[in-house]
Amino acid sequence: MEINIVLNELLVKLFKDISEIEERAIQTEEFKGVTTNDVHVIEAIGVGQAKNMSSVAKVLNVTMGTLTISVNSLVKKGYVQRVRSEEDRRVVLVSLTDSGKRAFEHHKKFHDKMIQAVIKELSEDEKTVLEKALTNLSDFFKKM
Repeated sequence: MEINIVLNELLVKLFKDISEIEERAIQTEEFKGVTTNDVHVIEAIGVGQAKNMSSVAKVLNVTMGTLTISVNSLVKKGYVQRVRSEEDRRVVLVSLTDSGKRAFEHHKKFHDKMIQAVIKELSEDEKTVLEKALTNLSDFFKKM
């Protein structure tokens, strides 16, 4: 039973710490005013081709209304641009501006450092166990 208490305390603390540290890591002189939510929308849009709003909403598991509010804010901040699809004028496509791409890369570097800190002293077997444990946790969240 002791492991359950330790894991609960660790997970609760990790979720809180990751959220707070991620928020601080995002905030630089260049990315002042960018929130964690903003970065997650930027990440869902990605650096590739423009995406339709519904596919981005699906990735984020949010409503179109919620995404529209976030995208409006990111357009005003200069990180996202909207265009109408040439094939279907009813479809709105979103893509990252150059600033948005820089924010994407900045956030990716934070995640890369975090992952390296987690696995740096693990053996291949330990990495496999960690992957399985985190997959189980992810599956639990998906079912909730």
